[in-house]
Parts: sequence; C-alpha cells; structure tokens
Amino acid sequence: MSQHTADVVWQRNGQSFLDQRYSRAHRWHFDGGAEVAASASPHVVPLPYSDAGAIDPEEAFVASLASCHMLWFLSLAAERGFCVDRYTDHAIGEMGRDATGRLAVTVVTLRPEAVFAGERLPSRDDIEALHHAAHDACFIANSVRSEVRCEPRF
Repeated sequence: MSQHTADVVWQRNGQSFLDQRYSRAHRWHFDGGAEVAASASPHVVPLPYSDAGAIDPEEAFVASLASCHMLWFLSLAAERGFCVDRYTDHAIGEMGRDATGRLAVTVVTLRPEAVFAGERLPSRDDIEALHHAAHDACFIANSVRSEVRCEPRF
C-alpha cells in the first residue's frame, strides 16, 4: 500500500501562549512542493487568533472528500466512454454533535455537476450510477465515520 504525508508547521514566534492568546495560523507542506496557509476556523477560534484567509481543517476535510469523489467520477466516466468537459462541486460540511455528544463534522453534502461532451452522453441514471460508484470507491469517504452524502446537480 502507499503512504501519504503532510507536514504541518506552526511556530509561536514570541507570542503569548499560556493565556491562549496566540495565532493558530500555520502552514501545510506537501511532498510535491505545495504549501498551503492553514489556521483554525474563525468559527472555532475567534479573530485575530485565527486567519480567515487560510484553510481550516474542516474546510480541508470537505475539500478532500469532494476531490476524491471527483477524481473517481472522472476515472469511471472515462472508463465507461463518457467525456467530461467540466466538473464543479459546491460541497458543504456541517458541524454538530455526534452520537457520543462530541463536536464533529457530522454530514458532508457533495453537490457535483458534470458537463459532458461528445456523441455518447450519459442518461440521468448513468450519472447517478457513476456518482454511486465513485462514492463507493472514494478512499476518503471509506475512511471517515461521518455520513457523506452525494447530491448531483443536473
């Protein structure tokens, strides 16, 4: 099997710490060289101790699910002879209490929309089957306890 890594780097930089008055801004570094500004969500840690312009873990979780689903959808569509010209998704994750009462991302709703080209266009049933198969194959969806919904947009 494979391993997937991310380096997460935070530094205090002389800020106060023990009183919780420190920046949660940090960086994510990935093996291909990409670097991402990250922070706690301003919904969790108020400004100025979070960075609203950075990616927070909850957003990254939602994006990871949506991205994995999309990559499988594209692969399966190509395998079945359907040419996808464009794919967009407005994915939403909802925070709430899980069955044990802990805060969690309890529902992620994917709202993908695919635009197809060519002579062989998929039916609505084909598209729904592709999304179902993509969801079943998605490594990330298979890795989480949260309910993951897929609501394709047509």
